[in-house]
Amino acid sequence: MVFHPVQGLALLLSIVAPVGQDRGEPVHQAQMEARIRVAPRPVTGSDGKRHLAYELQVTSHYSGDAPLKLTRLAIFADGARVPLKTIEGAELRALLGAGAAGDAAADGIPIADGASRTLFLWLAVRPGARPASLRHQLTFRADKGAIQRADDVRTPVIAAPPVRIGPPLRDGRWLAVEGPGNHLSHHWGSMVAIGGTLSIPQRYAIDWFGLDAGNHSIRGAHASPAATMDADWIGYGRDVLAVRDGVVVDARDGIPDGKPLAPQQVPDDLTARTLYGNFVVLRIAPGVYAHYAHLQAGSVKVRPGQRVRRGTAIGRLGQTGSAGAPHLHFHISDRPAFERSEGLPFVIDRFTLLGGAKIENSFDPAAPVPVEAPGAHLRRDELPLDGSIVAFP
Repeated sequence: MVFHPVQGLALLLSIVAPVGQDRGEPVHQAQMEARIRVAPRPVTGSDGKRHLAYELQVTSHYSGDAPLKLTRLAIFADGARVPLKTIEGAELRALLGAGAAGDAAADGIPIADGASRTLFLWLAVRPGARPASLRHQLTFRADKGAIQRADDVRTPVIAAPPVRIGPPLRDGRWLAVEGPGNHLSHHWGSMVAIGGTLSIPQRYAIDWFGLDAGNHSIRGAHASPAATMDADWIGYGRDVLAVRDGVVVDARDGIPDGKPLAPQQVPDDLTARTLYGNFVVLRIAPGVYAHYAHLQAGSVKVRPGQRVRRGTAIGRLGQTGSAGAPHLHFHISDRPAFERSEGLPFVIDRFTLLGGAKIENSFDPAAPVPVEAPGAHLRRDELPLDGSIVAFP
């Protein structure tokens, strides 16, 4: 298997010497459950660091007069007694997904009886470290200030390397939008519940936007991005490439291109055919599928069952399906379907990192685009992170 869900990860149960402000106070067993549904798998990001991306779901079973309040999370590697990382205060609240920050308080994250909160972890692993497992210690304040703790919430770390691929687009400048490491994005932050199964297909997804030499995504003067046409966007119509040798398992064409920033209808069902517009799904290894979405109308060059070689043009970048502007949506998962699939980490074998930028700063061709850490740095076997400007060979 390429992907391993963690089975029945549970609670707590031992009381250990506390860390931090509660030292010396009585500590009680926490009336809660914590689960890490999908074990993390290390991947090296374009920041040069090895990361573990995973989600910790915490459910309260405390029926006191006030909700349990999560105040601290400590993460230990293997059998270590010293935490790899301790998270509290604003840093702890920042682990909540988009829209959930309002549930947090200055002194912790309240979790009502029967309610759940999901924490999104993007953990940097120190150089040379190869943890085989992680243990999580969660500290809570109950009503009247009593401390409760869950000390034995564990997950294995999958030792398999990330999926190694080539570039999904030809040479030029490309901006990774709503990309890896950003749990507030509509990709990683969107948990999909279908048929009684919860999954995150887009955990490592990237929306690739084309840029010109000045790092602008739109050409010409316009009253606003909403006043543009698809052809005004730098990446529109560019070739989309097979990232590895593979077999087409699903594809669709014939959906018309949309209008940039036009209102979109939210589909009742979340599937490739309701979200992707024109698309291609390639099987590039057993249990490994590359998803390409929002392709230009009339551009899909392949059909199901067809074998393709790495670098083959399979379509062109467009704006179809649930896309607000022309871009290529790309991700890799463990199933050919969108629903009930889990996003897999991947690395691109070779690209040049040119810095970092925000998509909203790229719209006005007359305004300079602020670029973080500008330069040209050749990267090998790394995952472009959110906001990365890259060039493919």
